[in-house]
Order: sequence, then structure tokens, then C-alpha cells
Amino acid sequence: MPYYRQVGEIPHKRHTAFRKPDGGLYAEELMGVEGFSADSALLYHRGLPTAIVDAVAIEDDRGPITPNHPLKPRAFKTHDLKFGDADAVTDRRRLFGNADVTIGFVHATRPSPLYRNAAGDELFYCQGGGATVETIYGTLEIGDGDYLVIPTSCTYRVLPHDDGVKLLTIEARGHIGPPKRYLSAKGQFLEHSPYCERDIRGPSEPLVVDGTDVEVLVRHRAGLTRYTYATHPFDVVGWDGCLYPWVFNIDDFEPITGRVHQPPPVHQTFEGPNFVVCSFCPRKVDYHPESIPVPYNHANVDSDELMFYVRGNYEARKGSGIEVGSLSLHPSGFTHGPQPGAAEASIGAQFFDETAVMVDTFAPLDLGEAADASEDHGYAWTWSGRGPGA
Repeated sequence: MPYYRQVGEIPHKRHTAFRKPDGGLYAEELMGVEGFSADSALLYHRGLPTAIVDAVAIEDDRGPITPNHPLKPRAFKTHDLKFGDADAVTDRRRLFGNADVTIGFVHATRPSPLYRNAAGDELFYCQGGGATVETIYGTLEIGDGDYLVIPTSCTYRVLPHDDGVKLLTIEARGHIGPPKRYLSAKGQFLEHSPYCERDIRGPSEPLVVDGTDVEVLVRHRAGLTRYTYATHPFDVVGWDGCLYPWVFNIDDFEPITGRVHQPPPVHQTFEGPNFVVCSFCPRKVDYHPESIPVPYNHANVDSDELMFYVRGNYEARKGSGIEVGSLSLHPSGFTHGPQPGAAEASIGAQFFDETAVMVDTFAPLDLGEAADASEDHGYAWTWSGRGPGA
């Protein structure tokens, strides 16, 4: 993250002796990215974060992914997915994926195991319900509309509230953060940014937990391993730095508007390796007297566009079967745009009451088992009004 925080107890000077009440040393752990050349945090453990007593390879089977072939626009309904008594880590169902990112969905109702993704950052969007997320840095509460960024190798677990929690999960092969154009050379949000430091929540105090022989599931570049640690990884008494999990609510995103329709980059909220995440929020729409507020027809020349409809009634998709909880996938190579009649109907509109999360990937998205289980097979033909064989 772009600004410094200090939580709990730390010594005056880094890499100096910091002693426990019994005289022993707290164990430093430096969490850093990009080979000691970018953001980091320094954590102080009661026990050794390196002390493992077992390591077991775990089967990692999320099912196959298949190309979007024949190439066509597709739509999916997340409420058609069945989960039973699920946790937010091991019961995620893969919707889409490529070499850069894996996108899934889960309706979690029970606590997850302790987990660490050592292959990249994770981004959650909370579509309903709520959860307590315990991390090596402390505790965060998430609810409807919250984005949660979890940095690479941050150990955490998700404890759903009584009504459970619905999460869109985005797993990167790299790091996720605010777009660089929103940040100064020193990492401060600039005045033209649609959100800033005041909108961000991070852990406010350490979560100090004692325990022995504690299991942690770790995703790494070769698969999954279950470690057993001699002491609990949440034994951190303090930390400081610029690398930690943080929460931002979509309602705090300030839309950028204009006299005529604004392009999707004005909605950008995060960037990752070869993908971006945008937030489409309720907003005053274009105010030129002859403007057409809904998007123009456009071809995704370099990217696949995935849209998750989370609130309201998305104006451009009226009549297509899209509803809250739906996803649409408009792939590179397909020209897409508003549904028939939507452009004319939008002229003169003053305000759009709609909320959506968009993920644009610069490599094609393949389809996972959850996409196959939730697809609305009639969506591709909604512009013409007739399908094959009609």
C-alpha cells in the first residue's frame, strides 16, 4: 500500500534487539515484494516463523478450464451455484482463469483453514453478508460492497458471520494495487484519484494468538502444501511498513463523469499483472443535451471484459436476462454494446443507479467448472433476437 502504518509494539530501530518480558528476542520477519526493491513490512513474532514440524503435499484440483470456443459473449448466474456448508478458501469454485489470474466465487458459511497464497496477491469483492478476516497483521471486518486486498504470503483465515459471506475472488500471479496514475512519486494518492487514504481500512491492532502444531495451507508455484508450524503464525506483537491487507468499499469510489460518455478507464480501481479492475457506481450521467449515456458499441481489441452486476439495474443490459449476481463475458474479437433499444431509451437520463465490478484481462479468459454450471446459454443471441436454427 502507498502509505506507512505502525501497529502494536515495535523497537525504536529496525534490525536491533527487541526483547520479550522474559529477556528472549522477538523474531523479526520482513515481508517484502520485488526483491527488497518495493513495499515491505517488518513483523515481530513471539516464536520463529520458520519453525515447521511437517510439510505434506495436497492435491490441488479445481477442475479443467476450457477455451471460450466457439468465441461468443456469455453470461452466468452466480446464484445458480451450489455450495452447501462451504469455507472461503477450499470451497471456492473457479469461474475463469488464465496464466495471470484465477477468478472464482464462493458463498462461505463456515470458518476457513489458515491459508497463505505465496503465488500472488488476492482481491475479494463482498457481494453480501459479512466476515471477520483474521490475518498475520491483525483483524479486518468486511461486509457488502467491500474490496479486500490480501498481499502475497499473508497468512489469513475467513470467519463468516451468521448469514455467511458471498465473495468474488481474484487471485493474481503478481501484485494488485491502485493504478499508478493515481499515485505521486512518493506513493500518495493524487487529487484526481477517485479514492484516497481516508477511504482505506487496515488492521488497527495485533491479533496475538498462542498455539502449537498449527496447520497452514499454502498455495505456491508448484501447487499446495500443508505445513505444520511449531507455533501459531498469529503471534505477532507489532509491525510497521507499507505492505499489509486493506479494505476499500465500493461506495467510497467517486465516479468521474463528463458531458459525453466517459471511457472505462475512468472507473479503474485496481491494477494487477495483465488485468485491471473497475468499479461502475451510481452516478450523474452525461450532460450534453444530445448525449447517449449508455456505452457505444465497442470491440475489445486487446482484452476480455468480465462484468459482475452487484446492485441496481444495469441500463445497457436491460432485456438481456442480466440481473443482480450475474456475470457477462465479452471476449476479445467480439464487438459488443448496449442491448437493442437501450441507446435511444437512455437519451435524457440524468442518473444511473447501478453498481458493477469489471475485470478486464489482456489474455483470454478460459472457462472453469463453475462457469459451465451457471451459464445462461441464451445470452449470445439477445442482440439479434434469434439463435441458431431459428
